[in-house]
Amino acid sequence: MTKSVLGIIGGSGVYDLPGLENIHSKRILTPWGEPSDELGFGEIDGLPLVFLPRHGRGHTLGPSQINYRANIDAMKRAGVTDLVSVSACGSFREELKPGTLVLVDQFIDRTFAREKSFFGPGCVAHVAFADPVSPGLADRIEKAARAEKLDYQRGGTYLVMEGPQFSTRAESNLYRSWNCDVIGMTNMPEAKLAREAEICYATLAMVTDYDCWHEAHEDINIEILLKTLHDNVDKAKRLIGHLAREFPRTHEPCPIGSDRALDMAIITAPGARDPELLRKLDAVAGRVL
Repeated sequence: MTKSVLGIIGGSGVYDLPGLENIHSKRILTPWGEPSDELGFGEIDGLPLVFLPRHGRGHTLGPSQINYRANIDAMKRAGVTDLVSVSACGSFREELKPGTLVLVDQFIDRTFAREKSFFGPGCVAHVAFADPVSPGLADRIEKAARAEKLDYQRGGTYLVMEGPQFSTRAESNLYRSWNCDVIGMTNMPEAKLAREAEICYATLAMVTDYDCWHEAHEDINIEILLKTLHDNVDKAKRLIGHLAREFPRTHEPCPIGSDRALDMAIITAPGARDPELLRKLDAVAGRVL
């Protein structure tokens, strides 16, 4: 039986977690470079939690400067079994008003300036990614959202753009025509890398504004966005606290096999694998290598 360790990657505005006991911080070295910040370790009702601010404390990293591979590798080395990504986002739907939480279940990746895989020349792997969110973890988050009486939507498609600029009106309307629900800048390649690392992953997307498609609302205003963001952060922290208190202390197998994603994924023959790359994959793929 594997002990559950709940990981939280905090997006814009989420730089710490209240209610943690036995707190300490540690900088974890990875073969992929520096994570965004030190990892915070603690417990809630005996459940181990590991927290990482995605943009660094003080928000020093833009979405394209984040070392996503180092962040996920560090979480894996810290023993994280289940990872919740907290992310600010814009809305493409009238009913998804600012303040709504969206439990995303699909992504469209429009990023282009980021390293998207731990694998490559010398060790090629292809993981299944049709269902990018672990449904068991999403069920737990939904239960916590209901208990905290939060306004949420279960399911939705998250369009991940490169940024750091917001969308043009033409782009915003294009993404709406694709039936996307929300837009943000950070969940790719994070979700893909979590799958490669066999960590169950789910996104808690916090709507801060309507994207610029909405003619009845002014274009994105940073002052209004930040106020909504801070209100959302309070909701997210309440939800995470409830989630942790109710979370199973033994890791539950993922219904779609997120935690065994590498079982049949590595294609390169053992004798042709690059020893240097294998060394870097010691945490991510150690179970199968």
